[in-house]
Amino acid sequence: MNNAIPHRFHVGIESDDIDFMGHVNNASYLKWVQAAVLDHWRALAPSEAVAQHLWVALKHEITYRKPAFIDDDVIATVLLEKVQGARAMYETVIRRGEEVLAEVKSSWCCVDATTLRPARLARDIIQRFFTSESADPA
Repeated sequence: MNNAIPHRFHVGIESDDIDFMGHVNNASYLKWVQAAVLDHWRALAPSEAVAQHLWVALKHEITYRKPAFIDDDVIATVLLEKVQGARAMYETVIRRGEEVLAEVKSSWCCVDATTLRPARLARDIIQRFFTSESADPA
């Protein structure tokens, strides 16, 4: 069981997100996921770790459920599923109210901000993303 601390991120839909069909273009969901995951990192990691580490997306798998429109109130909820070495696996669910618009599985690589090489996070930093009842997330 994953005891990840959920992180809610308000998505702002802009006019350039809208495609020729009048709804949000699929590519905008990637922009939202990246913003939400990075906001999650900044919200829960200590400021020193945020300054020392960067995140690079390795893979996104998106399942689109329903279209989003310009005036929708959209929230992306981010969960850190697990960390393996320098990799982190995330799940992001994008909703309009109770309606699921998209589900995204993504993997990211943590890199040292100075060397730009993959970097493992310390266990105490990883633990900040999980409730105290969590089993070993690493």
